[in-house]
Amino acid sequence: MAMSPALRNSVIAALGTGAVGIATVMVSGNTGLEGREHYPYKDVVGVITVCDGHTGRDIVWGKYYSDKECDALTRKDMQRIASQIDPHIKVPTTETQLAAIYSFAYNVGASATINSTLMKKLNARDYAGACAELKRWVYAGGQKWKGLMNRRDVEYQVCTWSQK
Repeated sequence: MAMSPALRNSVIAALGTGAVGIATVMVSGNTGLEGREHYPYKDVVGVITVCDGHTGRDIVWGKYYSDKECDALTRKDMQRIASQIDPHIKVPTTETQLAAIYSFAYNVGASATINSTLMKKLNARDYAGACAELKRWVYAGGQKWKGLMNRRDVEYQVCTWSQK
């Protein structure tokens, strides 16, 4: 699946802002990979969630979250993901490779990312192989999900951006 023109333009505009900035743009807002929700809701497994996939005890049930509040929560969450992932990356990366990995980790969790074949390949300097690993993570609850396939396609495109 091709990245939407709106998301592509947002990512291009974020180039040079660093991997956290790019990854935040990738997952946030109306064109982002998470799908913004202004009111808290329970996700498929019953976790209270708001904005672009933010979870935590700080969520106020029934409160409307503005775009500005959502942007701040997502950026803070992405900075936390980066601080968890960065110590495990032992090789040079481009900001787009790193942004794709942060977006991925934001979705599957830091420990799943740290223990993944993707991380092993990245640290072995198999950059193409690491990016290709993204496309394997399309299952949830034992079945393939179109939404995850689309998300991984976008992450793959961003991951390989600088390798073209």
